[in-house]
Parts: sequence; C-alpha cells; structure tokens
Amino acid sequence: MVFSRAGAPDAWLKAIIQSSNDAIISKTLDGIITSWNPAAQRIFGYTEEEMVGTSIRKLVPERLQHEEDEILAAIHRNEQVPHFETFRLHKSGREVPITVTISPIRDDTGAVIGASKIARDSTPDIEARRRILESETRFQTLADNISQLAWMADETGWIFWYNKRWFDYTGTTLEDMEGWGWKKVHHPDFVDDVAERIQHSWDTGEDWEDTFPLRGKDGEFRWFLSRAHPIRDKNGRILRWFGTNTDITEEKERQEQIKFLMHEVNHRSKNMLALVQGIARQTSKGGNEAFLKAFSSRIRSLSASQGLLLEEGWKGASIRSLIRSQLGHLEDLMDERIHIDGKSVNIDAASAQTLGMVLHELSTNAGKYGALSNDSGEVHIKWELVPSGSEKGDQLSLSWTESGGPPVTPPDHKGFGTVVIERMCRSAFGGDVILDYRPEGLHWSLLGAPGKGLAPDPSEADNLLQL
Repeated sequence: MVFSRAGAPDAWLKAIIQSSNDAIISKTLDGIITSWNPAAQRIFGYTEEEMVGTSIRKLVPERLQHEEDEILAAIHRNEQVPHFETFRLHKSGREVPITVTISPIRDDTGAVIGASKIARDSTPDIEARRRILESETRFQTLADNISQLAWMADETGWIFWYNKRWFDYTGTTLEDMEGWGWKKVHHPDFVDDVAERIQHSWDTGEDWEDTFPLRGKDGEFRWFLSRAHPIRDKNGRILRWFGTNTDITEEKERQEQIKFLMHEVNHRSKNMLALVQGIARQTSKGGNEAFLKAFSSRIRSLSASQGLLLEEGWKGASIRSLIRSQLGHLEDLMDERIHIDGKSVNIDAASAQTLGMVLHELSTNAGKYGALSNDSGEVHIKWELVPSGSEKGDQLSLSWTESGGPPVTPPDHKGFGTVVIERMCRSAFGGDVILDYRPEGLHWSLLGAPGKGLAPDPSEADNLLQL
C-alpha cells in the first residue's frame, strides 16, 4: 500500500493499529471508547460499531470496577498505567485474562484529552505458566519423596540444588551445601578420595559411582551408595549432572554379618576336614600310606576351593583364580611349563568345588606320571564360552592338554580320581566330558550344557561385598 507524503504518518499509524495482534483502544477522560481495532474484536467479541461511543466499563467485571476508577484517576494526573494483569468481559459473558498498559493521549498543547489502552489476551501465557508450575510441582514432589538423597550440579560440578531428603538428613541449608559445601558432611577419612574421583568424572564426563559415609544432623555417619549421571543436549554437550545417594547402612551391616558368619562356617568346615583327615590317618596306621597321602591331598584341595569361594562371598569364582589356587604348589612352573589361556569366566560355588578337585587330580597325575613328571613337559589349559543359541546361555568349553611327558598308556582300572574327573564334573556342568589317554600326552576336555555351572562376575553381582 502506498501513501501520499502528507498522509503518510496517519496512514502508517492506522495500518499499524489495524494489523496489530494486540487490542488497541482509545477512550476519553470519561471512559467513552473512541476507537476499536480488529484485534479488540477478536479478543472481546464486540465489533467496532458495537463499542465505539460506549463506556469502557462495559468490559469491566463488576468486582473489578475499582480498577477503572484508578485508571481514569491516573490518566487525569497525566500518568501512565504500567503493565498489569487483570480480567475483562467477552461479549459471551466469560472473563478473558489480559495484560494491559494504558497511556495518556495529549493534544498539541500537551493537555491530556484521553487514554490509549493496549491489551493482550494472556490465556496462552497463563496456560504456559500453569504447565511450568505443574511440571515443577510434579518434579519437586517426586524429588522430595524418593528414598534417596538427590542433587544437581552444573557442567563444572558446582552443585546448585538438593532435594528435601538431603536437607532432612544432613540438617543443612542450600547456602551451606552449594558448590563444594557437601564436603562438610563427608567423613574426613574419605572426603579427599571422594573429591578426587568425582572431579575425574566432572573432567571426563564419565558416570560416577562411589561409596562413603555421610554425617547426619544427629552427628552419626551412615553409608551411602552414590551415583551421578551427566545430562547432555542433542550435541552431546553436558548441561548438568544428576546425582543420588542411597542409604546402604543396613545392607552393608548385613553383608558384614554374612561375611563374618561365612568366615566362621569356613573355619569350622576346615576344622571338620582336619578332623576327618586325622581320623583317616589314625585309621590307616600301619596300613596304606599311599591312600592316606592321596586322601590328605584331596582334603587340602577341597579346603583351598572353600577358601577361594569365601573370598568371593560364596557367589562363585573365576576359572583363572581357581586354577591359580589349585596349582599353587606348582607356581614356579606357571607361564613356563603350565600355560593358561582364557578370558574372565565365572562359575558357581558348587561347580567351583568340583572343578577345583578336577584340577587337583589332573595336576597330581601330571606331576606323578604325566607332562610335569620330567623337566620338559608342558600343560596347556584353555577355556572359553561358546554360544549355544539357547535361552539358557553359553556353554563352558575347558580343556587340559599335556605334551612332552613320558608316553601315556591308559590305566588298568579307574580309581576315585577318574570318578572326579569324569562323573562328578559331568554332573556339575552337564554336557560332555572327554578323558583321552593320547600317547603324546593326556587330554581332558569339558563342554558344559548351556548355562550350566556358570555365574556372573562376583564383583558385579554384588558390589556391596566390596564396600
């Protein structure tokens, strides 16, 4: 649209008023409406013809008529009415939330002759604020009622928020704890290590996990398992950290009690094994010394397996540690004549005891008659997990292969050692057990049934045992 030079200012002003998304209304000092733009019609429902010449009070709810009195008084005093929120009536009778600013209109002499009102429907703003408040309320309700202490830090690790449970437990305030103030409630024996480890996560962006005691408002310390996770934007940049502290004091005490009881049981079982060994020695006096020697050796093997299992909380043991335990008396041959090859694989407690006895029998036989009975023979122990395609899990594949020893011939009869190596091992792991007396060296192998005898890594299965 093109305007003449003389009419340009008025034409431009009119165009702005007509196209504005805000209601722009002018009125006299008595409150009589003199102009009404299209946005006013959209917001209040009245046409220009219906409103021009009528009182602005037509839009004001009865309970808010005092507002118009105050507005007109301010205009008479040549004052602008700053932005404020209120309600006005729609033609339908419903109330419309609006934000409004009112300014005096002056003539060429500067005298106030009326007022202009700019009003905006604030329904979207109110709804947005309502949603934000509702979201904040939900978050605060969740954060303050979870069982953990919770906190948030910025990308540098500066903690700026804690939930109510943190303050309830520690008896502190945000001013006390903000930033690195959390050190005040840490045990002095642990705080430096904790600070070092969490700073590593701040610097690298790695998830953080740690266990340490925190002091409560009663002055007592309780143990907490603590974790923090970085919250990132779509580009991977860290925006903030969210952390929790879970009280594990009772669980830790239970685990310590369990460990104590397990040590006691292990001690008593070893005493029992020693008693059995003593009875066997007394019974065989003047009898079969070879039997007594073999029997005592097997008792010691069983005791060694129990000791290893105790260290792992009787949740199983790794094959590597079981081999090292059972072949400890051959430590000087390790990596020179005894070669072990396999990744971390863990078996359950019952299977560990059986496999421990198998390894004992094989190593004893190798030392007496096999590859370890001379100065050059070697033993290769290998293991791996083989995918089974079954929902039950992988299969354990384990082998013991001797070479370089005296020529091997099958025994004339099967003794207890063979029963352990074949029958007991097959019972523990399922699957197939092969004992092959190859002339070049004995070969023993196991392919367990899917998932049979396997266990998770004890250190991952229960971190609490290592607190």
